[in-house]
Amino acid sequence: KKLDSEIYIVPVLGSVTDKNRLQEVLLQHEVSTVFHAAAYKHVPMLELNPLEGARNNILGTNCVFEAAAWANCSSLVVVSTDKAVRPTSFMGATKRFAELVVQAKSSAHTNMNTCLVRFGNVLGSSGSVVPIFEEQIRIGGPVTVTDQYATRYFMTIPEASQLVMQAGAMGSDSEVFVLDMGEPICILDLAKRMIELAGRTLKTEENPAGDIEITFSELRPGEKLHEELAFDADLIETDHPMIRLADEPDPDVDLIIDGLKRIEGAIEQADIGEIVASMQELIPGFTPSWGIENPTINAAKQATRDAVKNID
Repeated sequence: KKLDSEIYIVPVLGSVTDKNRLQEVLLQHEVSTVFHAAAYKHVPMLELNPLEGARNNILGTNCVFEAAAWANCSSLVVVSTDKAVRPTSFMGATKRFAELVVQAKSSAHTNMNTCLVRFGNVLGSSGSVVPIFEEQIRIGGPVTVTDQYATRYFMTIPEASQLVMQAGAMGSDSEVFVLDMGEPICILDLAKRMIELAGRTLKTEENPAGDIEITFSELRPGEKLHEELAFDADLIETDHPMIRLADEPDPDVDLIIDGLKRIEGAIEQADIGEIVASMQELIPGFTPSWGIENPTINAAKQATRDAVKNID
């Protein structure tokens, strides 16, 4: 769609796991800067679908990097997440591994400026808690909060997009930029505030006539009580007051490339155990919330086997 005399938006269908398609698109449109934000980001979904999570988030990131380098793009900006820091979820582990892949491969492609931009939740984005709370309030509640002490970092869509672009302009050597998201917000306080802003009252034991009740479930598998934005709290200031630089050790390139090859092979074989083992070599302390014996995954596998037998 033509927006003005200089800017066009061209819708393109494809997948980040299809390197040939990526190369074709980048070359056809003479793309110079790539912003890679195509990841499965929902923690509970990836806890139940680790194979596709690894395929999209890890191999997809590798395909984007290789396609951008092949097409002689001048810069690549990879969007990451606070969940990649000391991950407890499979989603966070895939994003951490993707960070390592970008850092390892950038050393051999110095003609392309690369960087990673790490930040927390974006208000109003797909799967964000705000639209969920809004819908729960609209239907009269209850509003469901996982844990009364849970906190998260939040940023608006305009803030996040602008800062990602500004960080991208600063990156050159696979730096990890961390966006300043202020203090983490208590999810319970957010729920109470949204009920108030909707013109409703909170239903409690002290106020049984209130409009909306808040109920507590529990943290879902893989979720943390509190998120972190960096491995080291001592972040380095940059020229931008809301963008800081994480001081993290240089990656072991050979170990990362070897791990990537192992994950590629494991995905072809649908070997979730090997995927996790490869991750654990590079992500200290990571243990899947479900272990390898995920009953949901095992049940799905058995159902598939039964269906194949019935076809035979």
